[in-house]
Amino acid sequence: MADYGIDLERRDRIGIITFNRPQRRNAFNAHMLAELERVTAELSKDLPRVVVVTGNGEAFSAGFDVNPDNPQVDHLVKAVETHDESHVVDFMRQLRKIVDDFISLPVPVIAAINGKAYGGGAELAVRCDMRVMDPDAVICFSEVRLGLMPDWGGGAALAHLIGPAKAADMILTARQVESREAESFGLINRISSPGKALEEAVSIGEIISKNGPLSVRSALEVIRQSSNKTLEESLALEFKRAVSLIASGECIHGITAFLMKKEPEFPDTL
Repeated sequence: MADYGIDLERRDRIGIITFNRPQRRNAFNAHMLAELERVTAELSKDLPRVVVVTGNGEAFSAGFDVNPDNPQVDHLVKAVETHDESHVVDFMRQLRKIVDDFISLPVPVIAAINGKAYGGGAELAVRCDMRVMDPDAVICFSEVRLGLMPDWGGGAALAHLIGPAKAADMILTARQVESREAESFGLINRISSPGKALEEAVSIGEIISKNGPLSVRSALEVIRQSSNKTLEESLALEFKRAVSLIASGECIHGITAFLMKKEPEFPDTL
């Protein structure tokens, strides 16, 4: 494992991404953002069936690296001082595209929250499709303490996930939320054994990866889009994807295996 960057490991049909800048709690500077862009492009060319993302060391990620040594901070400060909103817009569009492209990979993305998830790290986690959390980990939308707000898409995602009142509680107070409370909010899917968030997330991924890949991707598309569609629109999309899925023939593998009382073996391509 490299000592600085983002690592990608392929374990059977699962891609495991590790934020690997532990000396800065896996905070994102320009290099880390470029690494996320690189890893996303690599995964897009050869998709696994599931992606799991975690952090190296004591943190999942501290989000954006607010550090005088980070040139992006200096550029943003100068933009504020000169009231250069266009510079801020350009920076935010670039950052959001990198995050959006990663989160939009057409396979399930599971966050293994192994430790502290602050700011943009919390936002990345809530934008994933599922979350497993170490019992000692915490999630904190810390942006307002710095006179900022969630801007990686996590504020809107959190409100859709747990409702506006609970999202307001977390975002406007910037308080730390521990695993049990996160579970009670419906913010996470499950709490792992101590130190086993990655293993638990991979275990979920292994179950998913045995199912029909087109089935998973089609169902996931409907789930992801349901938050910004009406019920009628979601039902129409579900119908359309279900018809295409049946016509693809993937179900033949599953039905045949079921009738033969065997575990199905779904091909990656049909």
